[in-house]
Amino acid sequence: MLEGVNVALGVSGSIAAVKVVELAHELQRHGAKVRAVLSPAATNIIHPWAVDFATTEPVITEITGAVEHVELCGYDGWADVLLLAPATANTAGKIAAAVDDTPVTTCATTALGAGIPVVMAPAMHEPMYDHPGVLAALDTLESWDVTFAEPRIEEGKAKIAREEAIITELARATTPDSLAGTHIVVTAGATKERIDPIRILTNRASGKTGRAVARALYVHGADVTLVHDGPDVDYADVLRVETADEMMAACREAARDADALISAAAISDFTADAVAEKIRSGSPLSLDLEPTPKLIDAVREAHPDLPIVAFKAETAGDDEALFAAATPLIDRVGLTFVVANDASVMGADETRALLIGPADERVDDCTVVAGDKTALARAIAARLSTELVSSGG
Repeated sequence: MLEGVNVALGVSGSIAAVKVVELAHELQRHGAKVRAVLSPAATNIIHPWAVDFATTEPVITEITGAVEHVELCGYDGWADVLLLAPATANTAGKIAAAVDDTPVTTCATTALGAGIPVVMAPAMHEPMYDHPGVLAALDTLESWDVTFAEPRIEEGKAKIAREEAIITELARATTPDSLAGTHIVVTAGATKERIDPIRILTNRASGKTGRAVARALYVHGADVTLVHDGPDVDYADVLRVETADEMMAACREAARDADALISAAAISDFTADAVAEKIRSGSPLSLDLEPTPKLIDAVREAHPDLPIVAFKAETAGDDEALFAAATPLIDRVGLTFVVANDASVMGADETRALLIGPADERVDDCTVVAGDKTALARAIAARLSTELVSSGG
Protein backbone atom coordinates (compact mmCIF):
# COMPACT_ATOMS: atom_id res chain seq x y z
CA MET A 1 0.00 0.00 0.00
CA LEU A 2 3.00 2.32 0.51
CA GLU A 3 5.31 0.93 -2.17
CA GLY A 4 8.00 3.45 -3.04
CA VAL A 5 6.78 6.08 -0.54
CA ASN A 6 9.41 7.97 1.46
CA VAL A 7 8.06 8.66 4.96
CA ALA A 8 9.66 11.19 7.28
CA LEU A 9 8.58 10.08 10.75
CA GLY A 10 8.44 12.84 13.36
CA VAL A 11 8.36 11.53 16.94
CA SER A 12 7.30 13.75 19.86
CA GLY A 13 7.53 13.24 23.62
CA SER A 14 4.46 11.13 24.29
CA ILE A 15 4.66 7.75 26.00
CA ALA A 16 3.20 6.44 22.74
CA ALA A 17 6.71 6.93 21.32
CA VAL A 18 7.43 3.43 22.64
CA LYS A 19 5.33 2.14 19.71
CA VAL A 20 7.53 3.81 17.11
CA VAL A 21 9.83 0.83 16.53
CA GLU A 22 6.92 -1.41 15.55
CA LEU A 23 5.29 1.40 13.55
CA ALA A 24 8.49 1.88 11.56
CA HIS A 25 8.67 -1.85 10.87
CA GLU A 26 5.02 -1.89 9.76
CA LEU A 27 5.54 1.04 7.40
CA GLN A 28 8.41 -0.84 5.79
CA ARG A 29 6.34 -4.02 5.53
CA HIS A 30 3.92 -2.01 3.40
CA GLY A 31 6.72 -0.87 1.10
CA ALA A 32 7.73 2.51 2.57
CA LYS A 33 11.20 3.83 3.28
CA VAL A 34 11.42 5.58 6.65
CA ARG A 35 13.69 8.23 8.14
CA ALA A 36 12.99 9.44 11.66
CA VAL A 37 13.21 12.79 13.41
CA LEU A 38 13.03 12.88 17.24
CA SER A 39 12.31 15.79 19.52
CA PRO A 40 14.47 16.11 22.65
CA ALA A 41 11.50 14.96 24.76
CA ALA A 42 11.09 11.88 22.55
CA THR A 43 14.71 10.85 23.19
CA ASN A 44 13.86 10.67 26.90
CA ILE A 45 11.26 8.00 26.10
CA ILE A 46 12.85 5.98 23.31
CA HIS A 47 16.55 5.83 22.54
CA PRO A 48 17.55 7.05 19.06
CA TRP A 49 19.52 3.85 18.58
CA ALA A 50 16.29 1.84 18.74
CA VAL A 51 14.73 3.99 16.04
CA ASP A 52 17.95 3.85 14.02
CA PHE A 53 17.73 0.06 14.19
CA ALA A 54 14.04 0.07 13.20
CA THR A 55 14.47 2.35 10.19
CA THR A 56 18.02 1.33 9.17
CA GLU A 57 18.64 5.06 8.67
CA PRO A 58 20.45 7.64 10.87
CA VAL A 59 18.03 9.41 13.19
CA ILE A 60 17.84 13.21 13.24
CA THR A 61 17.88 14.56 16.79
CA GLU A 62 19.08 18.10 16.06
CA ILE A 63 19.15 20.58 13.21
CA THR A 64 22.73 21.38 12.23
CA GLY A 65 24.47 23.29 9.48
CA ALA A 66 23.46 20.44 7.18
CA VAL A 67 19.89 21.88 7.32
CA GLU A 68 18.39 18.42 7.80
CA HIS A 69 14.82 19.80 7.78
CA VAL A 70 15.26 21.18 4.24
CA GLU A 71 16.99 18.06 2.94
CA LEU A 72 14.18 15.96 4.36
CA CYS A 73 11.02 18.06 3.89
CA GLY A 74 11.91 21.08 1.76
CA TYR A 75 11.33 21.74 -1.93
CA ASP A 76 12.72 18.69 -3.74
CA GLY A 77 13.34 17.08 -0.33
CA TRP A 78 13.59 13.34 0.26
CA ALA A 79 10.19 12.85 1.90
CA ASP A 80 6.93 12.23 0.07
CA VAL A 81 4.99 12.67 3.31
CA LEU A 82 5.66 13.76 6.89
CA LEU A 83 4.08 11.55 9.53
CA LEU A 84 3.87 13.02 13.04
CA ALA A 85 3.36 9.99 15.27
CA PRO A 86 2.88 10.45 18.10
CA ALA A 87 1.97 14.14 18.02
CA THR A 88 1.56 15.71 21.44
CA ALA A 89 -0.62 18.69 22.41
CA ASN A 90 2.59 20.72 22.72
CA THR A 91 3.74 19.77 19.23
CA ALA A 92 0.34 20.43 17.61
CA GLY A 93 0.11 23.85 19.24
CA LYS A 94 3.61 24.83 18.17
CA ILE A 95 3.11 23.74 14.56
CA ALA A 96 -0.17 25.66 14.36
CA ALA A 97 1.63 28.75 15.66
CA ALA A 98 4.67 28.24 13.38
CA VAL A 99 6.96 27.80 16.40
CA ASP A 100 10.09 25.87 15.43
CA ASP A 101 12.06 24.87 18.51
CA THR A 102 12.57 21.14 17.94
CA PRO A 103 13.65 19.13 14.89
CA VAL A 104 10.07 17.82 14.63
CA THR A 105 8.34 21.21 14.59
CA THR A 106 10.97 22.60 12.23
CA CYS A 107 10.39 19.73 9.80
CA ALA A 108 6.64 20.30 10.05
CA THR A 109 6.90 24.00 9.21
CA THR A 110 9.20 23.17 6.31
CA ALA A 111 6.87 20.46 4.96
CA LEU A 112 3.79 22.69 5.19
CA GLY A 113 5.62 25.50 3.40
CA ALA A 114 6.87 23.14 0.70
CA GLY A 115 3.47 21.55 0.11
CA ILE A 116 4.48 18.10 1.29
CA PRO A 117 1.52 16.13 2.72
CA VAL A 118 1.45 15.99 6.51
CA VAL A 119 -0.35 13.26 8.47
CA MET A 120 -0.71 13.61 12.24
CA ALA A 121 -1.48 10.90 14.81
CA PRO A 122 -2.27 12.75 18.06
CA ALA A 123 -1.62 11.11 21.43
CA MET A 124 -2.25 12.71 24.82
CA HIS A 125 -4.51 12.50 27.85
CA GLU A 126 -8.16 13.06 27.01
CA PRO A 127 -8.54 16.37 28.95
CA MET A 128 -5.62 17.76 26.94
CA TYR A 129 -7.26 16.62 23.71
CA ASP A 130 -10.45 18.41 24.79
CA HIS A 131 -8.66 21.68 25.66
CA PRO A 132 -10.10 24.48 23.49
CA GLY A 133 -6.63 25.68 22.55
CA VAL A 134 -5.59 22.21 21.39
CA LEU A 135 -8.83 21.77 19.46
CA ALA A 136 -8.30 25.18 17.84
CA ALA A 137 -4.75 24.18 16.88
CA LEU A 138 -5.98 20.94 15.33
CA ASP A 139 -8.68 22.87 13.43
CA THR A 140 -6.03 25.25 12.13
CA LEU A 141 -3.87 22.36 10.98
CA GLU A 142 -6.84 20.72 9.29
CA SER A 143 -7.54 23.97 7.44
CA TRP A 144 -3.94 23.72 6.16
CA ASP A 145 -4.76 20.26 4.75
CA VAL A 146 -3.04 18.31 7.50
CA THR A 147 -4.84 14.97 7.76
CA PHE A 148 -5.35 12.99 10.93
CA ALA A 149 -5.24 9.40 12.05
CA GLU A 150 -7.77 9.98 14.79
CA PRO A 151 -6.86 8.82 18.31
CA ARG A 152 -8.68 6.09 20.21
CA ILE A 153 -10.47 7.51 23.25
CA GLU A 154 -9.92 4.89 25.95
CA GLU A 155 -9.23 4.92 29.70
CA GLY A 156 -9.21 8.72 29.88
CA LYS A 157 -6.61 8.95 27.12
CA ALA A 158 -6.55 9.92 23.47
CA LYS A 159 -4.36 6.99 22.47
CA ILE A 160 -2.40 6.94 19.25
CA ALA A 161 -4.32 5.43 16.33
CA ARG A 162 -3.75 1.82 15.40
CA GLU A 163 -1.05 1.13 12.83
CA GLU A 164 -3.63 0.10 10.22
CA ALA A 165 -5.38 3.47 10.52
CA ILE A 166 -2.10 5.38 10.29
CA ILE A 167 -1.06 3.43 7.18
CA THR A 168 -4.46 4.03 5.59
CA GLU A 169 -4.15 7.80 6.08
CA LEU A 170 -0.59 7.78 4.74
CA ALA A 171 -1.74 5.87 1.67
CA ARG A 172 -4.62 8.31 1.12
CA ALA A 173 -2.26 11.27 1.46
CA THR A 174 0.18 9.87 -1.12
CA THR A 175 -2.24 8.32 -3.64
CA PRO A 176 -3.84 10.31 -6.47
CA ASP A 177 -7.38 11.14 -5.34
CA SER A 178 -9.03 9.83 -8.50
CA LEU A 179 -12.28 9.16 -6.60
CA ALA A 180 -12.41 12.46 -4.70
CA GLY A 181 -15.94 13.80 -4.42
CA THR A 182 -17.57 10.39 -4.94
CA HIS A 183 -19.69 8.36 -2.54
CA ILE A 184 -19.42 4.60 -3.01
CA VAL A 185 -21.41 1.90 -1.24
CA VAL A 186 -19.66 -1.43 -0.59
CA THR A 187 -21.14 -4.65 0.77
CA ALA A 188 -18.92 -7.20 2.52
CA GLY A 189 -18.97 -10.55 4.25
CA ALA A 190 -21.72 -13.06 4.81
CA THR A 191 -25.34 -12.51 5.72
CA LYS A 192 -27.15 -14.63 8.29
CA GLU A 193 -30.69 -15.99 8.01
CA ARG A 194 -32.32 -16.86 11.32
CA ILE A 195 -33.84 -20.29 11.91
CA ASP A 196 -34.57 -19.88 15.61
CA PRO A 197 -33.15 -17.59 18.34
CA ILE A 198 -29.88 -19.57 18.29
CA ARG A 199 -29.37 -21.08 14.84
CA ILE A 200 -28.67 -19.41 11.51
CA LEU A 201 -27.99 -20.19 7.88
CA THR A 202 -24.82 -18.53 6.61
CA ASN A 203 -21.67 -19.14 4.54
CA ARG A 204 -17.87 -19.01 4.78
CA ALA A 205 -17.30 -15.46 3.54
CA SER A 206 -15.02 -13.52 5.91
CA GLY A 207 -15.56 -10.01 4.54
CA LYS A 208 -11.82 -9.51 3.97
CA THR A 209 -12.23 -8.67 0.29
CA GLY A 210 -15.11 -6.25 0.80
CA ARG A 211 -13.29 -4.44 3.60
CA ALA A 212 -10.13 -4.26 1.48
CA VAL A 213 -12.16 -2.78 -1.38
CA ALA A 214 -13.72 -0.18 0.91
CA ARG A 215 -10.27 0.76 2.21
CA ALA A 216 -8.82 1.03 -1.31
CA LEU A 217 -11.68 3.30 -2.40
CA TYR A 218 -11.05 5.53 0.63
CA VAL A 219 -7.34 5.65 -0.20
CA HIS A 220 -8.28 6.90 -3.69
CA GLY A 221 -10.29 9.73 -2.14
CA ALA A 222 -13.84 8.37 -2.00
CA ASP A 223 -16.35 8.68 0.82
CA VAL A 224 -17.33 5.09 1.55
CA THR A 225 -20.35 3.45 3.14
CA LEU A 226 -19.65 -0.15 4.18
CA VAL A 227 -22.68 -2.40 4.62
CA HIS A 228 -21.82 -5.55 6.56
CA ASP A 229 -22.17 -7.52 9.77
CA GLY A 230 -18.67 -6.72 10.90
CA PRO A 231 -16.58 -4.28 12.91
CA ASP A 232 -16.44 -0.51 12.71
CA VAL A 233 -13.57 0.69 10.52
CA ASP A 234 -11.65 3.94 10.25
CA TYR A 235 -12.09 4.36 6.50
CA ALA A 236 -15.86 4.07 6.03
CA ASP A 237 -19.23 4.79 7.56
CA VAL A 238 -20.60 1.41 8.62
CA LEU A 239 -24.19 0.27 8.25
CA ARG A 240 -24.46 -2.92 10.27
CA VAL A 241 -26.89 -5.50 8.94
CA GLU A 242 -27.42 -9.21 9.46
CA THR A 243 -29.92 -10.66 6.98
CA ALA A 244 -30.18 -10.44 3.21
CA ASP A 245 -33.34 -8.33 3.53
CA GLU A 246 -31.58 -5.90 5.89
CA MET A 247 -28.62 -5.59 3.54
CA MET A 248 -30.90 -4.98 0.57
CA ALA A 249 -32.88 -2.27 2.37
CA ALA A 250 -29.68 -0.58 3.58
CA CYS A 251 -28.15 -0.62 0.09
CA ARG A 252 -31.24 0.75 -1.60
CA GLU A 253 -31.29 3.63 0.86
CA ALA A 254 -27.53 4.31 0.84
CA ALA A 255 -27.49 4.25 -2.96
CA ARG A 256 -29.81 7.25 -3.15
CA ASP A 257 -26.84 9.64 -3.11
CA ALA A 258 -24.15 7.18 -4.22
CA ASP A 259 -21.99 7.31 -7.32
CA ALA A 260 -21.49 3.53 -7.42
CA LEU A 261 -22.23 0.27 -5.62
CA ILE A 262 -19.72 -2.56 -5.24
CA SER A 263 -21.48 -5.73 -4.10
CA ALA A 264 -18.73 -7.90 -2.62
CA ALA A 265 -20.86 -9.61 0.04
CA ALA A 266 -21.75 -13.29 -0.13
CA ILE A 267 -25.48 -12.80 0.35
CA SER A 268 -27.60 -15.74 1.43
CA ASP A 269 -29.46 -17.32 -1.48
CA PHE A 270 -32.11 -18.82 0.78
CA THR A 271 -34.01 -17.83 3.89
CA ALA A 272 -36.29 -19.70 6.25
CA ASP A 273 -39.28 -18.76 8.38
CA ALA A 274 -37.69 -18.28 11.78
CA VAL A 275 -39.48 -19.62 14.85
CA ALA A 276 -39.64 -17.75 18.16
CA GLU A 277 -38.38 -20.57 20.39
CA LYS A 278 -35.34 -22.80 20.19
CA ILE A 279 -35.88 -25.89 18.05
CA ARG A 280 -35.19 -28.90 20.25
CA SER A 281 -32.29 -31.07 19.14
CA GLY A 282 -32.36 -34.81 18.71
CA SER A 283 -35.30 -35.08 16.33
CA PRO A 284 -35.36 -35.18 12.53
CA LEU A 285 -35.95 -31.73 11.09
CA SER A 286 -36.71 -30.31 7.69
CA LEU A 287 -36.69 -26.66 6.67
CA ASP A 288 -38.68 -24.98 3.95
CA LEU A 289 -36.27 -22.59 2.26
CA GLU A 290 -37.33 -19.65 0.15
CA PRO A 291 -34.98 -17.92 -2.31
CA THR A 292 -33.90 -14.41 -1.36
CA PRO A 293 -34.18 -11.61 -3.94
CA LYS A 294 -30.96 -10.65 -5.70
CA LEU A 295 -29.50 -7.49 -4.20
CA ILE A 296 -28.03 -6.13 -7.43
CA ASP A 297 -31.36 -6.63 -9.21
CA ALA A 298 -33.21 -4.78 -6.45
CA VAL A 299 -30.74 -1.89 -6.42
CA ARG A 300 -30.79 -1.69 -10.22
CA GLU A 301 -34.58 -1.48 -10.17
CA ALA A 302 -34.46 1.34 -7.62
CA HIS A 303 -31.53 3.16 -9.27
CA PRO A 304 -31.51 2.52 -13.04
CA ASP A 305 -28.42 4.64 -13.79
CA LEU A 306 -26.19 3.69 -10.86
CA PRO A 307 -22.83 2.09 -11.78
CA ILE A 308 -22.77 -1.35 -10.14
CA VAL A 309 -19.86 -3.76 -9.72
CA ALA A 310 -20.77 -7.32 -8.72
CA PHE A 311 -18.78 -10.31 -7.49
CA LYS A 312 -19.39 -13.82 -8.80
CA ALA A 313 -17.97 -16.78 -6.86
CA GLU A 314 -18.06 -20.22 -8.47
CA THR A 315 -16.64 -23.67 -7.87
CA ALA A 316 -16.04 -24.15 -11.58
CA GLY A 317 -12.27 -24.45 -11.24
CA ASP A 318 -11.03 -22.78 -14.44
CA ASP A 319 -11.15 -19.35 -16.07
CA GLU A 320 -13.33 -20.39 -18.99
CA ALA A 321 -16.04 -21.64 -16.65
CA LEU A 322 -15.75 -18.54 -14.45
CA PHE A 323 -16.09 -16.32 -17.50
CA ALA A 324 -19.13 -18.23 -18.76
CA ALA A 325 -20.84 -18.00 -15.36
CA ALA A 326 -20.10 -14.32 -14.81
CA THR A 327 -20.76 -12.69 -18.18
CA PRO A 328 -24.57 -13.14 -18.20
CA LEU A 329 -24.75 -10.91 -15.11
CA ILE A 330 -23.32 -7.97 -17.04
CA ASP A 331 -26.15 -7.83 -19.55
CA ARG A 332 -28.90 -8.83 -17.12
CA VAL A 333 -28.15 -6.14 -14.56
CA GLY A 334 -26.20 -3.65 -16.63
CA LEU A 335 -23.00 -3.98 -14.63
CA THR A 336 -19.99 -1.71 -14.99
CA PHE A 337 -17.86 -4.81 -14.55
CA VAL A 338 -17.92 -8.08 -12.62
CA VAL A 339 -15.26 -9.65 -10.40
CA ALA A 340 -15.22 -13.42 -10.81
CA ASN A 341 -13.28 -15.76 -8.54
CA ASP A 342 -13.19 -19.33 -7.36
CA ALA A 343 -15.02 -19.99 -4.09
CA SER A 344 -11.88 -21.61 -2.66
CA VAL A 345 -10.49 -18.14 -1.81
CA MET A 346 -13.28 -17.42 0.68
CA GLY A 347 -11.68 -16.61 4.03
CA ALA A 348 -8.13 -16.80 2.64
CA ASP A 349 -5.61 -13.96 2.50
CA GLU A 350 -4.55 -14.68 -1.09
CA THR A 351 -6.92 -14.49 -4.04
CA ARG A 352 -7.15 -14.67 -7.81
CA ALA A 353 -9.90 -13.01 -9.81
CA LEU A 354 -11.01 -12.01 -13.29
CA LEU A 355 -12.21 -8.45 -13.87
CA ILE A 356 -14.72 -8.79 -16.70
CA GLY A 357 -16.20 -5.82 -18.52
CA PRO A 358 -19.05 -5.50 -21.05
CA ALA A 359 -16.59 -5.35 -23.95
CA ASP A 360 -14.76 -8.54 -22.98
CA GLU A 361 -15.70 -11.29 -25.43
CA ARG A 362 -13.38 -14.03 -24.16
CA VAL A 363 -11.20 -14.86 -21.19
CA ASP A 364 -8.07 -13.40 -22.80
CA ASP A 365 -9.76 -9.99 -22.87
CA CYS A 366 -10.16 -9.90 -19.07
CA THR A 367 -7.87 -8.44 -16.45
CA VAL A 368 -6.45 -11.15 -14.18
CA VAL A 369 -5.43 -10.11 -10.66
CA ALA A 370 -3.55 -12.51 -8.39
CA GLY A 371 -2.03 -11.89 -4.98
CA ASP A 372 -3.32 -10.65 -1.66
CA LYS A 373 -6.76 -9.11 -1.33
CA THR A 374 -5.29 -5.64 -0.98
CA ALA A 375 -3.88 -5.96 -4.50
CA LEU A 376 -7.28 -7.03 -5.83
CA ALA A 377 -8.97 -4.17 -4.00
CA ARG A 378 -6.57 -1.63 -5.48
CA ALA A 379 -7.19 -3.01 -8.96
CA ILE A 380 -10.93 -2.70 -8.45
CA ALA A 381 -10.60 0.89 -7.19
CA ALA A 382 -8.41 1.84 -10.15
CA ARG A 383 -10.79 0.20 -12.62
CA LEU A 384 -13.81 1.93 -11.08
CA SER A 385 -12.00 5.29 -11.22
CA THR A 386 -11.41 4.82 -14.94
CA GLU A 387 -14.98 3.71 -15.56
CA LEU A 388 -16.51 6.66 -13.69
CA VAL A 389 -14.32 9.14 -15.55
CA SER A 390 -15.12 7.62 -18.94
CA SER A 391 -18.86 7.64 -18.19
CA GLY A 392 -18.76 11.21 -16.91
CA GLY A 393 -19.59 10.11 -13.35
